[in-house]
Order: sequence, then C-alpha cells, then structure tokens
Amino acid sequence: MIVVGVLMLLIVVVKLTRKKGPIDPLTLRRQAYEAALRSINEAPSSDGREAATLASMILRRYLATVSGDPALFETHEEFIARRDSLKSLAEEAREAARVQFDRLAALKYSKDIRAADSAPIFESSRALLETLHRAFA
Repeated sequence: MIVVGVLMLLIVVVKLTRKKGPIDPLTLRRQAYEAALRSINEAPSSDGREAATLASMILRRYLATVSGDPALFETHEEFIARRDSLKSLAEEAREAARVQFDRLAALKYSKDIRAADSAPIFESSRALLETLHRAFA
C-alpha cells in the first residue's frame, strides 16, 4: 500500500518536472500541493506505522519539490538538526513542520507495534501540508 502511494506521488513529480519549457514556481508549488493533498486524501487505511511512513514521504516529497530542500533524502535527525532547513519559511511554519515530523518519526520508529488509527495521522499531516503551502505562497 505504501509503495503504491509513493509510486503515484513519484509519477506526478516526474510529470511535473518533465514538461517542456520552464514551469514557474507558483505553478510548481500548486501542482506539488495538489499531488500531495491527493495522496493524503487517497491514502489507504493502515496501521499507525505505515500511515506515518507514507505521510512522512508525502510531506518530504512536497518539501523537496517546492523548496529544493533535500529533506526527502535525509534522516529525521539530519533534517531537524540542519539550521537552514526550510529557512525561507516563517518560524511558525518551521516549528509546525518540526513538531509533525517528530510525531511521525516517533510512530515510524516506535518499538511498540500496536496498531494505531491512521486517520489522525493523515489529518495532522494534511494540516501541516496546508500550513506549509500557505507559507510558501
């Protein structure tokens, strides 16, 4: 399930970057936002760990696309520790990202493998996506 979601998002990103001619930054952000929102909204119900992994990948792909930030390719610790991470965003948006990514990491790497409801994970990730999109706009 996670693989399907990640592949869908990857296909959208490839299509966005392969269009002929330059894409203006506003169009790129809008398309990346729409792709990420669609991926979150269409994410399958799953356990908390799978939901956190998928939500993290969707948000990181969005950030990598709209900001050119390497967040997609870093560990959670590297991303949070890097001082220039999301430097173009207001402190409020950076803090919201830090809090959500901390929460997602805790769910992804928890030793407790009990199933958690995926709905709140996707809801909070959708809220962060909205915050980030407004901050970039």
